Amino acid sequence: MRPAGGRIDTAEAFQEAFGVSRETLDRLATYEALLKTWQRTINLVSPATLGEVWHRHFADSAQLLALGLAPPPSFPPPSRSPPQGGGEIEDAADAQGGKRWLDLGSGGGFPGLVLAIMLAERDPEARMTLIESDSRKAAFLAEVARKTGVAVEIRAERSENAATQAKSRINSVITARALAPLPKLLGLVQPFFSPQTVGLFPKGREAEVEVEEAKKRFDFDSALAPSLTDAQARIVIVRNLAARTEG
Repeated sequence: MRPAGGRIDTAEAFQEAFGVSRETLDRLATYEALLKTWQRTINLVSPATLGEVWHRHFADSAQLLALGLAPPPSFPPPSRSPPQGGGEIEDAADAQGGKRWLDLGSGGGFPGLVLAIMLAERDPEARMTLIESDSRKAAFLAEVARKTGVAVEIRAERSENAATQAKSRINSVITARALAPLPKLLGLVQPFFSPQTVGLFPKGREAEVEVEEAKKRFDFDSALAPSLTDAQARIVIVRNLAARTEG
């Protein structure tokens, strides 16, 4: 991959950075065209970033793939009780084959839909679920999935919905971008965590501050990975998430 600060503004630069196939590039080009068309009537991304789709949205999302596919880091075993759900959840996921990825607040599909397109090439057995409460944005996601031929599950629901949580408990990787500050975000994602889940959350220059604030409310192991697309940004990697208990 290119170092942080390098621009990935074209399909060719994206291919050089991530080593994807021509088929994946074609799918992303289709995605870009649909994004620019739908943006005329639905605010999917900041208008100022439409000319930087490959860098600001595609590459920024794609960089999470390697972290999600990597072996678990060497965090010490949690000394506390594991989050509700238990190891049998992960066993069930393994039995079904492949990893389960969950993206909350998918919006225009970042990072979840970009990751789904890349997973179709890198890990075909993986499954991606996108949760987006805005029905218009969910319709956009469905159209991109249809036109690119990528299999994803799209739920036009709120992540706080108990039924949504019950249906989405088997997760290997959880992602969310620009959904909420980390202390609030961890409260949203906690019901979807099992002891084997890793959370990947892109954050800006205040990533370390957000982690420290979140530790006032939650117990978790964390690491910060540099961002490929912004030298001042970080990706917060979270494992062993549990609500902090008083006393």
